Amino acid sequence: MSQLRKTENHKNITYYREAFSDIKVYINNNKSGKALNQPILILSVIDLITQGFINDKYILISDELIDRFKKYWEVLGSGSYQGSDFALPFFHLKNQKGKFWHLKFSSEYDGGRPQSIPKLKHDIDYAVLDDELFSLIQEQNSRKDLIDALVSAWFSSDEKKIEDVIDINLKFEDASLKTENTTESEKENIQSSPKWSLRKSLIREAFFRKEVVHIYDYRCAFCGLKVKKSINQTIVDGAHIKTIVDGAHIKPFSEFYDNRINNGISFCKNHHWAFDRSWFTVDKQYRIIVSEDLEEESPHAKPMKDFHGEKLILPKSEEHFPEQEALEWHRQKFEG
Repeated sequence: MSQLRKTENHKNITYYREAFSDIKVYINNNKSGKALNQPILILSVIDLITQGFINDKYILISDELIDRFKKYWEVLGSGSYQGSDFALPFFHLKNQKGKFWHLKFSSEYDGGRPQSIPKLKHDIDYAVLDDELFSLIQEQNSRKDLIDALVSAWFSSDEKKIEDVIDINLKFEDASLKTENTTESEKENIQSSPKWSLRKSLIREAFFRKEVVHIYDYRCAFCGLKVKKSINQTIVDGAHIKTIVDGAHIKPFSEFYDNRINNGISFCKNHHWAFDRSWFTVDKQYRIIVSEDLEEESPHAKPMKDFHGEKLILPKSEEHFPEQEALEWHRQKFEG
């Protein structure tokens, strides 16, 4: 039985993960064969809730939301943007099997589906998210989990190939550069406007994590641990994959906003945590340097100290190796 059916009376993170992964999308003529308008709209809404531009469960047809959708459409969508690309998913999300998007129709709505933004505003007052979903989006860990569910399910046609994901990340980089080439007066408003650069976007971070994990073949570069689980989809071709490893930043994203692949390494949860706290680092030859003052008891696993001097498990292509400048920054933090 579908998790959506089992949990429809108790909507939790599992329910919404499956609802996001099981969206019924329309077939179009682009190379992926899927119109991703609805997943892009959900990502846009989550982004604006995170930034504080949407403060409650009521989703207005605002200029901020339309602008955010257009920016993600430029990176993730296909073809030139049209008003129907926004209007149709806003209207049709109410019809999904996993119910979470509800419409408040205007008193002037006379049936049919609005295919332009002016008609959408005429027919619909606003959309309403489930209380449970709005609460989950506000919480950091569940928000990350929901974004990862969308990215894993919809934005790579073949989990065994990384080209599509890398291409998306490059598009994010290009979009960021366009936004950053502004005048000084425009830059003063960059933090207070939803039109600011996508370089800080949580959605872009999700693509970074996906890209890094792909390139390292779902394996921890420190200990070699590889555990993954395929989750079949009814709509998407193939499956998306849950894995025990993370795409970790070498130089922290919160400080440097660097989501380039060479600022990433794939680590299991334990070694990601230890790397972020500089309990170990990596030298110029990609050999592991473990702190001398660790006190360990590891009866069922190889202790961290035993990895001292071993080489990281690196990607197949040298162009994806960790950047030396980023590793030098991390070593300086380790030595300090």
